[in-house]
Amino acid sequence: MPFDSIGFVYRANFKLLRSNEACQRYSEACIQLCRDMGVKVIDLYTAIQKTDSWKTSCFIDGVHLSSGGSKIVVDEILKVLKEAEWEPSLYWKSLPSEFAENPLSAHKEGAINADEWTLYRENWH
Repeated sequence: MPFDSIGFVYRANFKLLRSNEACQRYSEACIQLCRDMGVKVIDLYTAIQKTDSWKTSCFIDGVHLSSGGSKIVVDEILKVLKEAEWEPSLYWKSLPSEFAENPLSAHKEGAINADEWTLYRENWH
């Protein structure tokens, strides 16, 4: 995600530890890692950079998102959800499980599998 280092350093009286260029390199490295792993990635850095005067319209203090910056994040997330091969749900058991067994014990015998729990009340289903 872009970063207004000058605004942040000036207001906070901090030594410059971050820069927009460093954030870009970090963003590109994260994107490449996700591609290598076959994981869907949202490129917020590029999405925010497309906005005119992104430093002032997307951030309130050079670090934290403004309502305009938050809207960009939401829009990018919604694009991915619309393309998803699964239906978003808030119920944890309906989400795809990468690991079928999640034992809560180091010992195989007698291990409790969290996937088998039913933790809901009658009116929650």
